[in-house]
Amino acid sequence: MKYDSPSLFANSARAPKQALLIGLVAFVSYAYFYSGGGWNQNTRFDFVRAMVERGTLSIDAYHQNTGDKVFKDGHYYSDKAPGQPLLAVPAAVATRAATHAGGRNPLSARSLVALAYICTLFSAALPTALACVCLYWIALRLGTSTNAAAFGALAMGLGSPMWAYATLFWAHALAGACLLFAFAAVLKLDPQNAGREAFWGFIVGLVAGWATVTEYPAAPASAILGLFAIARVWPSGWPRRLRVACGVAGGALLCVLVLVLYLRATFGSPLHTSYSYYDPDAFPWMNRGFHGLRYPRVDVVFKLLFGLKRGLFVAAPVLVAAPLGVWLLWKGHATRAAGLTAGAVFTYYLLFNASFGEWSAGWSYGPRYMAAGIPLLCVGLAPAWDHFHKYGRRVCVALLVASILFSLIAVSTTPQPPFEYRSPMTQLLWPSFWSGHLALERTSMLTNSDLDAGGAHGAFNLGQLMGLRGLASLLPLLAVWMSAVAVWVRMREREEMRMQVGQQTGK
Repeated sequence: MKYDSPSLFANSARAPKQALLIGLVAFVSYAYFYSGGGWNQNTRFDFVRAMVERGTLSIDAYHQNTGDKVFKDGHYYSDKAPGQPLLAVPAAVATRAATHAGGRNPLSARSLVALAYICTLFSAALPTALACVCLYWIALRLGTSTNAAAFGALAMGLGSPMWAYATLFWAHALAGACLLFAFAAVLKLDPQNAGREAFWGFIVGLVAGWATVTEYPAAPASAILGLFAIARVWPSGWPRRLRVACGVAGGALLCVLVLVLYLRATFGSPLHTSYSYYDPDAFPWMNRGFHGLRYPRVDVVFKLLFGLKRGLFVAAPVLVAAPLGVWLLWKGHATRAAGLTAGAVFTYYLLFNASFGEWSAGWSYGPRYMAAGIPLLCVGLAPAWDHFHKYGRRVCVALLVASILFSLIAVSTTPQPPFEYRSPMTQLLWPSFWSGHLALERTSMLTNSDLDAGGAHGAFNLGQLMGLRGLASLLPLLAVWMSAVAVWVRMREREEMRMQVGQQTGK
């Protein structure tokens, strides 16, 4: 098999259509669920509202709905990096304008819930769906078959905790998507032929840099991708190396500028992030080591991968095939740097999470502190699929079905299971799902003054808004899936017919 060929995306006439279909199904699946509020998402939404409604960075008017905040010079601020709220602001402005145009009050509880939903779609669901399309393209670029590419994209999009994170106004899905976009941009750099390397280097720096603006811990992963870009053209000599390096630096500097301006406006110095202004009693583990980071613990590494509480391979058993695929990429001469980069980014996130004092991440499904590394791990799924033969692929399909079921159960019930459950799936999520108790999260993203008397503004799915109850509320989503399967089968049949006609006519 020829690896790393720019023309591989065209090795099947249906490949672009398949990629778009997967992305569309993923987006609809994410948009079908609204997972409600919580400290993490509330502080980001407060930031968006402060900018859109009051033109300020301070969340003073909204801070009572979250504990994820800091206090400086008489004002409350979000304790999160600004990347995701800033990305959501244009969607919020457009939504408020549409609400005004429709004659509705943009500050009513119903309008604010709709605003929170749209912000989540634009800054979490949409980037993750595009990441599925991107992963499909990456797989083909690395020389895998279309079936393998589809397997990898579906596994990441629907068979991993990324589905859960894409339904929440959290930054993990956006940061992971940005890192995957940067990885794809590096692959656009042709090692053999010069051309547009400064442009693609700039894209690498921009999207990897935005991952850091979105989540500060993404900085080392972004640096790894920048080095990957330079290594990609290293054999071509210094002129290309310098053009790529300057491009990466240019894109990254724009993100640094955004972050510097934000930090100066909020905390008075570009060298002090929100982590420096926590109340010492608010999060005691942040007082140990460097903002809560100490050293990786072997037992925590095991729990993050195989534990019943947060284990990645427990929540998404299909991902056990990914390390093999990353290793296969590393073995290939043309794909060695890609495999090394994907493995390095995921390993960094695993060790980062294992080094954090509160490694289990509170109310969470799966290991969310290492979530941004999951898309890079999934780069190995397609090569693993092509490596397996008949029975190995059957096992992969079975693991994929189980993983999608687990993810569906989590997003249908709650991707924020309370901390006290030692095995959230068996103790809470599974029993609640099969008994028809869905959308368990009742916490709102609104403030107490915004809530309607007696109104419920927590989690929901679109089927429930249609009047369906229990498991029946999932039927519209299943109908979308079945329609997508029918379209997929039809595309395959048309390509097979076209190939047969080509063989008969000698073309």
